[in-house]
Amino acid sequence: MGICWPKPAKCAHASSNNFSGSAKTHGNTKQESTSSAQKSPLEVSNNEFIASKPQTPVSSNLKADTSVSSNLKSFSFSDLKNATKNFRSETLLGEGGFGCVFKGWIDENTFAPTKPGTGIVVAIKKLKAESFQGHKEWLAEVNYLGQLHHENLVKLIGYCAEYENRLLVYEFMPKGSLENHLFKKGVQPISWATRTQIARGVAQGLSFLHSLDANVIYRDLKASNILLDSDYNAKLSDFGLARDGPTGDNTHVSTRVVGTRGYAAPEYVATGHLTPKSDVYSFGVVLLELLSGQRAMDDERVGFSEETLVDWAKPFLSDNRKVLRIMDTRLGGQYSRKGAQAAAALALQCLHTDPKNRPSMADVLVSLERLHASKGTPRTPQHSQAKLDHHGMKHVNSPHKTRVSTANSL
Repeated sequence: MGICWPKPAKCAHASSNNFSGSAKTHGNTKQESTSSAQKSPLEVSNNEFIASKPQTPVSSNLKADTSVSSNLKSFSFSDLKNATKNFRSETLLGEGGFGCVFKGWIDENTFAPTKPGTGIVVAIKKLKAESFQGHKEWLAEVNYLGQLHHENLVKLIGYCAEYENRLLVYEFMPKGSLENHLFKKGVQPISWATRTQIARGVAQGLSFLHSLDANVIYRDLKASNILLDSDYNAKLSDFGLARDGPTGDNTHVSTRVVGTRGYAAPEYVATGHLTPKSDVYSFGVVLLELLSGQRAMDDERVGFSEETLVDWAKPFLSDNRKVLRIMDTRLGGQYSRKGAQAAAALALQCLHTDPKNRPSMADVLVSLERLHASKGTPRTPQHSQAKLDHHGMKHVNSPHKTRVSTANSL
C-alpha cells in the first residue's frame, strides 16, 4: 500500500502545475521569507506559475538543517538503488515537479532492499537537481509526514539524505491518484458511493490537520495529490507546501503564493493571505471534480479560455433543478438525486468568495457523514437521463467547449 503516480512517456523534465507569486505583507501576520522578488501571477504566461527555487543549500548532513522524526528510517542511497533495480525504467511509476517516483521492494521488518516480488512494495521519490521544489520543500515533506500520523495521510517510511541525493520512501498506494480515476481515458469510472467515500476521506485528513495545535494548512489539495489504497480509501500526499497556520491574535499567514491554478482560493492568490479556509476552498473544487468528472482547469485548452470549472459550475450549484446538468455522465444516472444536490450545496458553501462564509473542515466532515448516513438509493431512470442529456448533459464532458451554449439554453 502506498504512493503511486501515472507513468509518463519519459522521466526527464516534468511540467509543473504549481505557481508562485508575490504576497503583500501586512501587520498581525506571519511572513514566509523569500530570497528574491517573485513575479506577479499575471506576469506568467501559459496559465502556469513557476515557483522560484529555494536558496537553502543542500547539505549532506540532514541534521544540520533541521531535526527529523526518529520514527523515520534513514536509508542509504545504495540501498534504494538496490530496492529499485538501480532506478531502472521498468520500476518507474511516474513523475511530478519534485522528481521521479520508482517502485521498490524492502523487507517489512529490517527495511533492507529485497528482490522484486518479495518483502513489501514501496514508492521511492527522487528529487531532481533542476526541480522547482528544492531542499526546503523536501525538508517540509520529511518533517510533516515524519511527525503526523493519520489514516488519511500517506505514510512516510523514511528518507535518504546522502551527499546531493534527496529521496523519500512511502507506502505504496495500489489504486494510484484520484486524478487518474476521474480524468484518464480508458479507466473504469468510479461509482457514486466510491466518490462520496473519497470525499469523506479527504475531509477527514484535512480536519485532522486543521485540528492540530499548529493548525497545519495543507496548501496544495488537488486530485493528483489524493492517493487511493486498495479499498479506495483516500490519503493526502505531498506535504512540501504545507505550512503551520496562524496562531495567537494572527488572522492569517502571509506567504509567497504557491499551489495549483484552479484549486487555490482567490483571496490567497490575490494577497498571499493563507488560512485554513484556503484548504476549504480547494476541497470545494475537488468535490466539484468528483461531481462533474471535469478538471479544475482544462489543460488541453490552455490559452483558449481562462474560465475555470468553478466559474462554469457555480450558476448550476445554487439551483437543485439544474445541479444534475453538471453531474458526470459516466455515472450513468447511478447516484442519489438528493445526495448529489446535498453535495453540490456543500461545494457551493466551500467555494464562497468570502472565506469567512465558508464552513470549517470539521463542519464539512459533519455534512459528509450525514450524507453518507442517509445512503440514498441510486436512481436509474434511463428515460429521464436521456431527457436531461437533450438539455445539455451530453455536453458536460467538454465544458470548455460548450459552456456558453449550455448557459444560453437555461
